[in-house]
Amino acid sequence: MIQAKVKISLEVLIRAYDRMCTALAMTELYEANKDVCSKYVHATSRGHEAIQLALAFQLLPQDFVAPYYRDDSILLGIGLTPYDLMLQLLARKEDPFSSGRTYYGHPSLRRDDMPKIPHQSSSTGMQAIPTTGIAHGLKYRESTGMDIYAEGDFPPVVVCSLGDGAITEGEVSEAFQNACLHQLPILYLIQDNEWDISATAKETRAMSATEYARGFKGLETRQVNGSDFIESYTTIQAIFETIRKERRPFLLHAKVPLLNHHTSGVRKEWYRPAEDLLAHAARDPIPYLRSELIKIGLSEESLFGIEQNAKAQVEADYQKALIAPEPDPSDLYRNIFVPTPVTQETGIRVPAEGKEIVMVDAALHAIDRIMSEHPEALVYGQDVGGELGGVFREAALLAKKYGDKRVFNTPIQEAYIIGSTVGMSAVGLKPFVEVQFADYVWPGLNQLFAEVSRSCYLSDGKWPVGAVIRVPIGAYGSGGPYHSSSVESAILTIKGIKVAYPSNAADMKGLMRSAFFDPNPVVMFEHKGLYWGKVPGSREARCIEPDDDYIVPFGKARIYLEASTEAVENGESCLVITYGMGVHWAKNASVSFPGRVEILDLRTLEPYDWEAIQAGVRKHGKVLVLTEEQTRNSFAESLAGRISFECFRNLDGPVYILGAENIPAVPLNSILEHAMLPSTEKVSKILSDLLNG
Repeated sequence: MIQAKVKISLEVLIRAYDRMCTALAMTELYEANKDVCSKYVHATSRGHEAIQLALAFQLLPQDFVAPYYRDDSILLGIGLTPYDLMLQLLARKEDPFSSGRTYYGHPSLRRDDMPKIPHQSSSTGMQAIPTTGIAHGLKYRESTGMDIYAEGDFPPVVVCSLGDGAITEGEVSEAFQNACLHQLPILYLIQDNEWDISATAKETRAMSATEYARGFKGLETRQVNGSDFIESYTTIQAIFETIRKERRPFLLHAKVPLLNHHTSGVRKEWYRPAEDLLAHAARDPIPYLRSELIKIGLSEESLFGIEQNAKAQVEADYQKALIAPEPDPSDLYRNIFVPTPVTQETGIRVPAEGKEIVMVDAALHAIDRIMSEHPEALVYGQDVGGELGGVFREAALLAKKYGDKRVFNTPIQEAYIIGSTVGMSAVGLKPFVEVQFADYVWPGLNQLFAEVSRSCYLSDGKWPVGAVIRVPIGAYGSGGPYHSSSVESAILTIKGIKVAYPSNAADMKGLMRSAFFDPNPVVMFEHKGLYWGKVPGSREARCIEPDDDYIVPFGKARIYLEASTEAVENGESCLVITYGMGVHWAKNASVSFPGRVEILDLRTLEPYDWEAIQAGVRKHGKVLVLTEEQTRNSFAESLAGRISFECFRNLDGPVYILGAENIPAVPLNSILEHAMLPSTEKVSKILSDLLNG
């Protein structure tokens, strides 16, 4: 329970005043030098200093915190210097957070002596899910015995900083829901200055953060005057004490003034009335703490000395930052991904005593083996836990074998399923998560794009996200417009993730293991029609099960069917570049052209094997790119364009493309579905044109 207030030492109060003066001096310097300092957009903590420092002073190195873009006082409070922050302000090479890649006040920190700060984006409220994922990961580690605390230890807390306006975001609701459902050790710090850029609280929300949060059963709420450092400090001290002991969530709603511009690009005088500015200025936390210090005996002279020293340090750090080196253009490509240990195909693909297996079981066996050897592996998503084990039985019996803490169902929240992997990865876990159908991946794209895919690059390699996101995909058995879509092109526009799309059980097993050992985020597209190899013409999706150590590296295509030497030498062959169900359409169609068709199964779409593609084009000169997706503006069309441009001299004619018809959705009616999708017959016609044209 919340404990009674305790006294704060004079040393803490003086340090708070010093950091407040530092934050003020930085704000004033940025404004005085706005022609330089506003080259890149920034915001400051002016008006929010008291609550931020009250929090920062009580964070420990084992804790995690997610500051948002107005939280530079939190950063000063945990021990960073004005120089550190100015390197980011000016986007310099030695910016300790991102090496000049991201905005001011968007930290990424991984130092042993400071709280940990995984990367988060600018998008309002987006940090709630990844940060809740951190707390979720800690709770998992504790519940499974991975983390055991001795008496006297201070178990970590997680803090997510949000503005009051951010709680109107649906993804914040998803975070609150999971924090309550699992009773996670997290504090949501709401800094409410009553402004959402130019919109007021009355315009944009029906209730305050406290009123909203009280609707979440199990989320305890507190309110505080965020301009009062002493009240803020003692309130947070009591909350932290409870979270460290009882491991449950809190929301602290701090009312604070906004004393500076929204950002350097949106100035307060453009839209805020004079009476509002005066009302906020009357709640300035700096003179409030100054008067408290005078009451307890500090002299005006000593306080003036603190103020002057802060200004001098800020000015000196600014001059130093101005001459700090800019990034080198060669730095642009660093840490898009961190290196994976999997670089070669290893293990036995076709063991002598192996038995035939279907694709869905190949994935299941791979994950089962991984979980038996790696306690950091866990599985969650909609319906994957309990008795069912997934609507396709793709996680069948895993919950029974490994328990409900390790294999569990989630709410219907694709954003949380995907975004929480950022936090899980930050605490050393490796989740397999599932979006039930590709058609439902869209609510998770915010997190996939802004958080998962960019964390490694924008933190300059400090916080890669290791996660495997399973996405059943494709048309199968008249699933209709909401269970049949192909979405790979949309996902492939997101840089910073890897994408696999196996066509058979052996590759499914090898790629699943490769994805687990890869420290980067992986989307695994799994065609529903190939799961059991029951769709007419897909029997070869079943194959002999590789051994348990079999692994397939990303970016290595496989020749699924080789053309005859005679056909190649006579110029009578062609190359089909494809993946997933396309491999089977092409294989079935090739029967009509014996020895004349070579099929290159890409296996992974990011990265894809450009060397194998080039070699195939040089070998055959005639090319078909085959996909199940609608072709216009697709991955297949893009790949065909690259082949046409870079391999022009090796081509005997235009690159052919075959995919689904360019209509908005896969129809339910089986006749219409067949008319829309590629098929063996359609591939045969294209091959005939290509080979005989």
